[in-house]
Amino acid sequence: MSQAAAINRDKGFDVLDTRAQFPILIRTVHEKPLVYLDNAATTQKPQVVIDALTDYYTRINANIHRGVHTLSGEATDAAEGGREDVRRFLNARSTSEIIFTRGTTEAINLVAQTLVLDLLKPGDEVVITGLEHHSNIVPWQQACARSGAMLRVAPINDRGEVDPEAYQALLNARTRIVAISHVSNALGTVNPVAEMTRSAHAVGAKVLVDGAQATAHVPVDVQAIGCDFYALSGHKMFAPTGIGVLYGRETLLEQMSPWQGGGDMIKTVSFEHTEYNELPYKFEAGTPNIEGMIALGAAVRFLEGLDLEAAYAHEHALLAQVSAGLDDLPGLKVVGKAAHKTGVYSFTIEGAHSHDLGVLLDGMGIAIRTGHHCAMPVMSRYGLSGTARASFALYNTAEDAAAFIAGVRRAADMLV
Repeated sequence: MSQAAAINRDKGFDVLDTRAQFPILIRTVHEKPLVYLDNAATTQKPQVVIDALTDYYTRINANIHRGVHTLSGEATDAAEGGREDVRRFLNARSTSEIIFTRGTTEAINLVAQTLVLDLLKPGDEVVITGLEHHSNIVPWQQACARSGAMLRVAPINDRGEVDPEAYQALLNARTRIVAISHVSNALGTVNPVAEMTRSAHAVGAKVLVDGAQATAHVPVDVQAIGCDFYALSGHKMFAPTGIGVLYGRETLLEQMSPWQGGGDMIKTVSFEHTEYNELPYKFEAGTPNIEGMIALGAAVRFLEGLDLEAAYAHEHALLAQVSAGLDDLPGLKVVGKAAHKTGVYSFTIEGAHSHDLGVLLDGMGIAIRTGHHCAMPVMSRYGLSGTARASFALYNTAEDAAAFIAGVRRAADMLV
């Protein structure tokens, strides 16, 4: 057993037992043990999540909300149970505030496109930050183009932190929406979202937080943050792809117009008039991702069964191990050195292309991400076309970190 594993056993978090719950992690790649360090792109799935998917299709497969037969009732109960699991996990006030989407991207687009009709007018301003993923940039560019509003961007400093004074200076009586990431996918920076939300509310703005990278790595309490909207993706927190959540403050969701029309978002329909359904169904047109709702609930319960404080500390220990292990490598530059960050190690090596680094590491069984990470403005801020990025999750071990350190050193020897 590694020293890190032993320490975390004492804290109530057993990384080896946790890792054993993820069946894919026993496989090999290129005849090498898999070292999976691409968790910011998507996390692996524990057996309980896989079992939830299998159980739905083998035992209760049916559409929800519309049937009186037994299977439909069981499927509805299981899916709505997933909604309650998410409500509890985020500490939302009501399940009426939990809207299922395909993921963070769709959740942000839902808000952006709806608020174009309900809130944004010519001369208004939308504030984002220089840390954002494209999914929290493009929808607001489109919203501004349609409404005549202006997009304003709070810059980041050399450490990869939002400049607090510059952010505050952008907020004014014309600011209608502030859209900020909780955690940067490219750098791992953790934004002070509660503080930023308070500042935005002080000028009357609504706040959306992109939580895609946060829910598996930092505590999330939407009431403590105080945000009006919070978006997340299931596949970033050990659930399947194609399922996500938009949390919205109930009073705001009641006022907002539906984004899409169709089945289940209606109460009555005639050729002359449609009466919309109550929350949250008003925003869930068509047959939802039922198995995803159920499996997301399973992922939430899996996380709640862990000592998350110890798990987060474990991820930080791995980041520290890698940082120390590569600190003296000639030509290596870490991109993003925020005081508060998650287990994301984004770097370049002088004379080596990030793509080549990724290919060589893959040959050693080590999976990382290379490129711009859907955050081109972040790369532009540093004068880069891309970085190599290792991102850690709670099932990664000190042995994974050691393999990555050795792999990067070997790849650098081959490329430089």
